[in-house]
Amino acid sequence: MAAHIDKVLKRGSRTERYFKLFWGVLTMRERYFFVLLGTLFIVSFVFVLGQVWISQTNALPEYGGTYREGIVGSPRFINPLLAQTNDADRDLAQLVFSGLMRYTRSGELSPSLAESFEIKEDGKTYEFVLRENLFWHDEEPLTTEDIAFTIKLLQDPEYQSPLRVNWQGVEVNVIDERRIQLILKGPYAPFLETTTMGILPKHVWEDVTAQNFALAEANLKPIGSGPFQLQKFKKDRFGEIKEVRLITNPDFHLGRPFVKEFIFKFYTHEDDMIRAFKGREIDGMASVSAGNIEIIRNEKRIDLKRIFIPRYFAVFFNQTQSKAISDIHVRTALATRVNRQEIIEEILKGEAIEADSPIPKNMKAYSEDITRYPFSPEEAKNILEEASWQDTDGDGIREKDDEQLEFTLVTTASQGLERVADILQKQWGAIGARVDVQIIGAGELQNDFIRPRNYQALLFGEILGNDPDPFSFWHSSQKRDPGLNLSLYENKKVDKLLEEARQNPHEDERIEKYAEFQKLVTQDIPAVFLYSPYHLYPVNKKLKGVDVTHITDPSQRFSEVETWFINTKRVWK
Repeated sequence: MAAHIDKVLKRGSRTERYFKLFWGVLTMRERYFFVLLGTLFIVSFVFVLGQVWISQTNALPEYGGTYREGIVGSPRFINPLLAQTNDADRDLAQLVFSGLMRYTRSGELSPSLAESFEIKEDGKTYEFVLRENLFWHDEEPLTTEDIAFTIKLLQDPEYQSPLRVNWQGVEVNVIDERRIQLILKGPYAPFLETTTMGILPKHVWEDVTAQNFALAEANLKPIGSGPFQLQKFKKDRFGEIKEVRLITNPDFHLGRPFVKEFIFKFYTHEDDMIRAFKGREIDGMASVSAGNIEIIRNEKRIDLKRIFIPRYFAVFFNQTQSKAISDIHVRTALATRVNRQEIIEEILKGEAIEADSPIPKNMKAYSEDITRYPFSPEEAKNILEEASWQDTDGDGIREKDDEQLEFTLVTTASQGLERVADILQKQWGAIGARVDVQIIGAGELQNDFIRPRNYQALLFGEILGNDPDPFSFWHSSQKRDPGLNLSLYENKKVDKLLEEARQNPHEDERIEKYAEFQKLVTQDIPAVFLYSPYHLYPVNKKLKGVDVTHITDPSQRFSEVETWFINTKRVWK
């Protein structure tokens, strides 16, 4: 035995020789426990070290990563002056272009290209000072000449920009390369929201004629000043754009975005987009309808963002087209019989809040001091009975003075409105009203029904700005196209309130006037307000910093997109 030990001790280093000797005298069971204890020690040490590292460091955003998002539709004009009628266009324009102002993730206005602004005492003059060292994606300098060029271009009716109506009568005065004045004909409190419009580069567009404006190559190869710039796009064999790749603008004036690139993939139908998501072809989706929310609700990789938009859906009554609807008792009974929660739960899967006013809840201008019509089938029947609307012939339809309680409800199949109309038909039918539902295509609805006001009742939605300004929806001057007073509502007191509110620069005073406006409208019942749906934005959990809560348009979900991130790095506290 002694001779064996001497041999071992002569081989290798001293530590190695002693370990071999130690290992050699252990039994198999002792060796097993030794290895187990050693492994536990190492794992525990690494764990403790990891906990110390996590507790003593912060995870901060780091540049890098790719995010793939699906969109229903296809881009045609990545141009802020033409993008208003296409969701894909608006989304891309929001990322590629910048305005003087922009919305924050909470829906507030904040300077973007502008460094600062001042509203003069007359309430009509807005003076902006641009940030220093502004550049376009092609590295050309951005100046007030680009601002003036964009505004004058869209004011020209030959360019046919949908934004023209917001800028009519606005005078542009370039002071120098960084200072510019916009002078209105009269005070208009929500004007700042208009200045979120994306600005075009003069050097790219100045030689493009009005006739070629919508056909210009720059509409699909845009040069902007936004946080991302176009790298490339892919088309299918029919020439349809199926994918657009945007990369970081390293010189973005509000700081280089953390996400390296966005890839947008385009689909004809929402079902196609959801299948692509299920197949992991995309990481997230621009939006998903409430009807499809159950399909993705349990997806562990999804963080579903519920974003408030100042919009509501309602049934607008055209009293000039129906004698029955012109009776305030009938409208009161219809409002009282509506079960909004049934609609929200059955059609919208709970992803909406009730609406009871021409200004949605969750807005600062919303007033609690309004006339409400709580759901009560019995009360609705009593109202009609007391107003002499009775079913004398037993056919289930009430009548009065040879006039039957019946009307046609017009809507479109989009956003689940067809199913909402079916529920309303049943609810109102239960109190003796015959409602004929007519489903119309979106284009036909606009041209043949809404513009000529050719309907008795219309199920439709309206979107307000963050500073609501309901003028175009409820002022009597807007009863005819292109106005949007869908109920052809007329009330002199309401007209005066709306006129004064939009000219008042003080927010608290505007809110007071809007409170009185809401009280009057809900008393007159020109419409039955139903619900305000959330914008449902499913994003992959790997994408962080998406904290947007309030937007006025779905494309504004990209508010403060430069702060979103995928990659992180840890630094000592």
